[in-house]
Amino acid sequence: MDELKEYEVKKIEYSKILICVDSDDFESSRNAFNYACSLAKHYNAELGIVSVLETGDLNIFQSLDPEVLNQRREEIKELLEVYGKKAKEYGVQDVHMLVTEGGPGAVITEKVIPKFQPDLVIVGVEKKNRTRNTIGSQAAKIVNNSNVSVSVIR
Repeated sequence: MDELKEYEVKKIEYSKILICVDSDDFESSRNAFNYACSLAKHYNAELGIVSVLETGDLNIFQSLDPEVLNQRREEIKELLEVYGKKAKEYGVQDVHMLVTEGGPGAVITEKVIPKFQPDLVIVGVEKKNRTRNTIGSQAAKIVNNSNVSVSVIR
């Protein structure tokens, strides 16, 4: 109790924010994206927008077909360009689009976070009845395995 009495609240500021958006679940990403843009604008922070090509969603034939993989990569890049444009229109100055592949929870915590080095990671949570391996369904994995603060937005 004495430690708490001596404690002084300190202001927290963010300089790099990472928002994880799902390429095929806008509903779970929307509120998280709004929150990330609001914080990035408020703190004049860099905003990284990441989406994962979820290779587990592809059947074996699709995953071996370079044409299918390239098409999915292009779809994700186009999606991120729209998100980036929306962030800039809102007033976020420094926006980075990041595309990666694999299982969302693992690839975000093992590759994206170490490379981008955000102060804060923001993820949206999807409806409970979804069973796919999406970013929203991987929020707990990101929270448990990240070495930076993670905000989960519903």
